[in-house]
Amino acid sequence: MKVLLIKDVKSLGKAGEVKEVKDGYGQNFLIAKGFAKAATHEVLKQYEAEQKKKAENLRFELANLEKLKEELSKITICIAKPVGANGSLFGGVTKDEIAHALKEQKGIEFDKKSLECDTIKELGVHEISAKLGHAIHAVFKLEVKGE
Repeated sequence: MKVLLIKDVKSLGKAGEVKEVKDGYGQNFLIAKGFAKAATHEVLKQYEAEQKKKAENLRFELANLEKLKEELSKITICIAKPVGANGSLFGGVTKDEIAHALKEQKGIEFDKKSLECDTIKELGVHEISAKLGHAIHAVFKLEVKGE
């Protein structure tokens, strides 16, 4: 009997492959445990349609991430912090404060874990890198001003 593997099966194959197996193994183990489906014409067509839909969704998501990356490269956000007599910051600017300022000033929401920077302890303009997903990184500018 021919089966379409839904999940990876050790010593048989990976998900998406069509394999020829013995009837008992196919019916009693692979199909019963949800590792495979009988490889009928309808099942194969449905699987191909699902794969095309997943690929289309991935292309759409990547296009949106590239657009966001371009948008972020043009952005500069400002954060004002108290400054001491010698011109140094009290404390520093954390990832959480950067994410909050980005949401308030530009309406772009980020998880602080996706920002790649250390605590900023100096005035001036700094470049902040953000992980968007699918190995796409964006860079935007942060201006730290004294109060």
